[in-house]
Amino acid sequence: MLFSSASITVLAPATVANVVCGFDVLGFALHEPNDVMKLRLTEQPGVVLINEDEFNLPTEPTQNVAGAALLAMLHAVPEPVGVEVRIRKVIRPGSGIGSSAASAAGAVVGLNYLLGNQFSKPELVQFAMYGEEVASGVRHADNIAPAIYGGVTLIRATTPAPDIVPLDAPPLFVTVVHPQIEVKTADARKILKQEVPLRDAIRQWANVGGLVAGLLQHDYALIGRSLEDVIVEPVRSILIPGFQDVKEGSRIAGALGGGISGSGPSLFMLSQDEATARAVENVMHATYQRLGLDYLIYLTTINPVGCQVLVDEDRAEPATTR
Repeated sequence: MLFSSASITVLAPATVANVVCGFDVLGFALHEPNDVMKLRLTEQPGVVLINEDEFNLPTEPTQNVAGAALLAMLHAVPEPVGVEVRIRKVIRPGSGIGSSAASAAGAVVGLNYLLGNQFSKPELVQFAMYGEEVASGVRHADNIAPAIYGGVTLIRATTPAPDIVPLDAPPLFVTVVHPQIEVKTADARKILKQEVPLRDAIRQWANVGGLVAGLLQHDYALIGRSLEDVIVEPVRSILIPGFQDVKEGSRIAGALGGGISGSGPSLFMLSQDEATARAVENVMHATYQRLGLDYLIYLTTINPVGCQVLVDEDRAEPATTR
């Protein structure tokens, strides 16, 4: 019998998807911010969701990203089991830093831990993608994979099964600004061009290859040269006030580069050192103060472990999955 009254807490990280040129295929996890999720198994089969924040997200499991991911996972568990999840979201919905992915990934990582880690990381990605479908209508994994694996991930394929490639990135500082406007992923996808000129596709492929090579070789200059998007960014950037000012000012301040995080409105910039990251932070402050827009800024680094399970009050460690 699987039932136990024990509960765990999961820290589910924010993530940056696309990473400029890697639309739907690249992403990385952030140390901050994190959603906080408390899970326990229940005698009654099914999923119970309890919100402990002000966002009023649906608690009907089929309409909630965490709920949809958990339902998919429970279908694969041999015997009936139930789970209660208390969610305190810190990553704001619609922020562009993987709010829905954090909920879905944190839920399946937590339940997997309670079930004795029955499922592998690729299987957890598969389950969590059902949550992303609720959020955006598409089962994409560029936020899900880094939230579960940690670090930087390449999503080589999602069908028929996820093929996730962790990338050994060098130390990088990340400065993220979240203008307090909302850009829904589903809406941001609708404005994308359905056909791409061959010359643009070739340039984009070269940039993705260069970025992956730069990460693996710890070549900061190559990373910077490859952070260019000629397909998605020119269309989506018009939705984000201050985009060009932040991007150009950050380059002048010494950032390697950056762009839209996910579908926006958050913008991220990568830097080789903390001093540069703080100079970029100043650029972001100045830009949005001048525009009169409310905003949040996170100065952080890449999270190498992804979702973490708190196993007692004093120690946090990543859930171990195959």
